[in-house]
Amino acid sequence: MKWLTGLAAGLLLWAGTALAAEKWNMPTAYGDANYHTQNARLFAKAVGVCTGGKLEIVVHGGGSLIKGGEIKRAVQSGKAPIGERLLSAHQNENPVFGFDSVPLLATSFEASERLWRAAKGRLTKILDAQNLVLLYSVPWPPQGMYFKRAIGGVADMRGIKFRAYNAATARFAALAGMPSVHIELVELDRALASGRVEAFITSSATGYYHKLWKLMSHFYDLRAWLPRNYVFAGKRALEALDAHAQNCLRSSALLAEAAGTTRARELTGFYLEQLAANGMSVQAPGKRLAADLARIGEIMSAEWAKAAGAEGAAIIKAFRGK
Repeated sequence: MKWLTGLAAGLLLWAGTALAAEKWNMPTAYGDANYHTQNARLFAKAVGVCTGGKLEIVVHGGGSLIKGGEIKRAVQSGKAPIGERLLSAHQNENPVFGFDSVPLLATSFEASERLWRAAKGRLTKILDAQNLVLLYSVPWPPQGMYFKRAIGGVADMRGIKFRAYNAATARFAALAGMPSVHIELVELDRALASGRVEAFITSSATGYYHKLWKLMSHFYDLRAWLPRNYVFAGKRALEALDAHAQNCLRSSALLAEAAGTTRARELTGFYLEQLAANGMSVQAPGKRLAADLARIGEIMSAEWAKAAGAEGAAIIKAFRGK
């Protein structure tokens, strides 16, 4: 009978452990092959190891659980405890969310990191007021333009149907005389096939993942900005965890930010090489195009600074070390 008593005690202990475990579903907007999604899965694994399995984070990529444009609202409302989203997608609700998409402000990974450090504290406060907790952020490679033909200047862009993914890209299209439509990345292939879009600004990563050399002929490596994704949790969901689990989330987030940023750096050159290897013209903008884009950049930078006000000025001042 002793063995039976011991077995019963063991089963009760196992059941207690199982009941104590918690599962968090984490929606993301990008497919499983994307390094942001892969990094999120490593983050989830690290949290599971750190908590001894008491907190399981299940990553749902490609908008399969919740569409990209709905992720932030879902976390705020408690529909999901955690999520990942493109930071500048929320610029319309607060200009500070668009700090990473100011044209030609931060055009390298080093500059992007300085800009992130300058903006992080202010962004954290904004999210806190929205009952959200910032966990980590990872940049995309520098942004460039995809076209189906050679572009010598802004005059050559007029009338081309342009895919926008945030307020900055929509404004860029307007200034360049291109009608724009907001298209999430998971919808890009269908939009190109149907003719809804003919050009766009995005990273070399997008070109590689979506094999854009099949439909596009030219990539202009503008290095206009490095947009960022960010991972955030609902404040109530996080505070419901015990102290150890909360510490695991935060420490795993630090690792994920470092690992994801390193991966972005490593992949950037590879993506560009693959675009060229598959027949796409990969080049820096010519003199006239560069001058036209610089003028657009000056307009957009001034507009963002005005909209962001004192908060934006403080970010720029901290970024420039003044």
